[in-house]
Amino acid sequence: MANIKHILTELIINIFEKNGNKALNYKQVAARLNVVDPESKKSVLSILKDDTLDGIFVEKEKGKYQLKEVKTFVNGTIDLANDGSAYLIPDDTFENDIYIAPRKLRRALHGDYVKIYVYASKKGKRKEGEVVEIITRAKFEFTGIVKVSQHYAFFIPDDRKMLYDIFIPLEDLNGAKNGVKALARIVDWPEDAKNPVGIIKHVLGKEGENDTEMNAILAEYGFPLNFPPEVEEEANSIPDTISPEEIKKRRDFRDTITFTIDPFDAKDFDDAISFKKLENGNFEIGVHIADVSHYVQPESPLDKEAYDRGTSVYLVDRVIPMLPERLSNNLCSLRPLEDKLCFSSVFEINENAQILDEWYGKTVINSNKRFTYEEAQEIIENGGGEYAEEILTLNKLAYILRDKRFKQGAINFESTEVKFKLDENGKPIGVYVKERKDAHKLIEDFMLLANRKVAEFISKKGKGKHKLTFVYRAHDSPNIETLNTFSQFASRFGYRISTKSDREISRSLNRLMSDVEGKKEQNILTQLAIRSMAKAIYTTKSSSHYGLAFDFYTHFTSPIRRYPDVMVHRLLEHYLHHGDNANAEHYEKMAVHSSQMEKKAADAERASIKYKQAEYLQDNVGQVYKGIVSGVTEWGMYVEIEENKCEGMIRLRDISDDFYTLDEKNYCIIGQRKKKVYQLGDEVDIKVKRVDLSKRQIDFTLIPD
Repeated sequence: MANIKHILTELIINIFEKNGNKALNYKQVAARLNVVDPESKKSVLSILKDDTLDGIFVEKEKGKYQLKEVKTFVNGTIDLANDGSAYLIPDDTFENDIYIAPRKLRRALHGDYVKIYVYASKKGKRKEGEVVEIITRAKFEFTGIVKVSQHYAFFIPDDRKMLYDIFIPLEDLNGAKNGVKALARIVDWPEDAKNPVGIIKHVLGKEGENDTEMNAILAEYGFPLNFPPEVEEEANSIPDTISPEEIKKRRDFRDTITFTIDPFDAKDFDDAISFKKLENGNFEIGVHIADVSHYVQPESPLDKEAYDRGTSVYLVDRVIPMLPERLSNNLCSLRPLEDKLCFSSVFEINENAQILDEWYGKTVINSNKRFTYEEAQEIIENGGGEYAEEILTLNKLAYILRDKRFKQGAINFESTEVKFKLDENGKPIGVYVKERKDAHKLIEDFMLLANRKVAEFISKKGKGKHKLTFVYRAHDSPNIETLNTFSQFASRFGYRISTKSDREISRSLNRLMSDVEGKKEQNILTQLAIRSMAKAIYTTKSSSHYGLAFDFYTHFTSPIRRYPDVMVHRLLEHYLHHGDNANAEHYEKMAVHSSQMEKKAADAERASIKYKQAEYLQDNVGQVYKGIVSGVTEWGMYVEIEENKCEGMIRLRDISDDFYTLDEKNYCIIGQRKKKVYQLGDEVDIKVKRVDLSKRQIDFTLIPD
């Protein structure tokens, strides 16, 4: 009974809050609650009277009530700090994040979407909050270690921001033994229990084994380890052969010179380029993309699974495909000397790389040759070899397209990509920096061209109220305040960033990227510059891409590994056949989901790199290296080893020559007595102190000057 009274009180409070705390009598409150029977109306009146005595309501005039205090409620996402406290990142009501003390979290976990009550702190200097409702849990599943005793078991999550162990009843261990790594799911959290209750969903294996740890990373970020049986069955039921009827519906490029250029170890080839010299001296260049949407029909099991995954995931030692292997490596892969179905962008281009004509539609191709990047690069450098004329012409045109892009304000971020050499067990035995040469850039430039022109083509089909719903890859201009902070930091190395206009920003950033190439501070300055930029997202609401200096941009060229490209193919085909405008709200929802899954995939990739870095240095504890200070926090400074790009932390408590504190504004730590400063970009000598594989942590000690 008390519980029903509490619920009714909350509903009545909501009525007053929604109506701007306007004075209402009990009949008006009852009407807004859709309460019609006399007994329930009496209950409303009784609560108003009782809660007036308790100080919740005041009787403004006879029979009319108001809330004594209107509470401020804010919705947002919980961001947990290391000390167990948290901040709410609000939707839009407040400009600043709102502090939440540990005892006020009320079981909210990191990433949860919650409603909080906001109040001024006792000191009055900042707003604080208390969680009143958990609207959406960020996750229910965690990876970690199973600990089994005689009468019960506990699960210790890997996630450092998950502050609770999970209680596992013995009957829900699902075969898990003491000490194994597993995936657990929270199924209940009783009111009187400190810890949530869970079940073991999947045993991942022995801690420290390569497959166990890679699968744990995938599970941690919510990517399934296998395809459901019905998805595999659907993929396997698709016939190998292409019917003559299907070929008749398409533009035939099988007699046009066509080839793919991909990494040497690639298995899925989702793009090919065709080349034909026309009688008028111009070139017909086709960008042919695997026609995934022909095989993956909307709302089919294949489609639902691809949408849920959103993207393929690229870990250090494996690819977790968005589509089953039957599609990604077989039916949709543009393998040489096989007829393949494509969706294509075909351009007539002159020798100055001007687009004179364009065509979009379904095609059939037969690739003449599969080049690796290394093979194509050799042709570019030596000027000879199979299809040399075609590749050299494409490279010349790519240079012109690239130059034009940079002149229009595109930013050339060439960050260092680190790759590991792995033995047969997946253990890292070496580290190298991946080079990007002309062959890589050639393919990239023609993919950028197709993506841009497809987006332009759709955008010009409708304006204003008649604008066609489409999925764009949008990138906003940078936040000037963030960019100014980066500019101040870059100035310490002698680099100047102008923030007068978007054009000036891009010019000075490109100058910076060129000047830092090959220098010790390249990786840090590039990473900080990228962080100062807005994040690119999928959306129906905006079409421009600041970083590429394109007014219109989309993702059309990788439907085997990105779900938004599948959406783009479907929409493009729909509009080519004069279909009605698609539902913007529906596609925006799918675009938001795709952006979220892309971020999770990037986080999983970084986690796998962190693990391999730790594993690589595990055999080098005690080794001395030269490093660059790559980050500073209140508890330590991060250092990136110059020769292998592995990053670890020097904890401030381990620096013995002084007591160091963080100067957040100036990206540095300062010794309180001797005033020695360590700042981002400083070169230091370090020794590998400790490696914790399970936490993917590397600790260094500083070797004094």
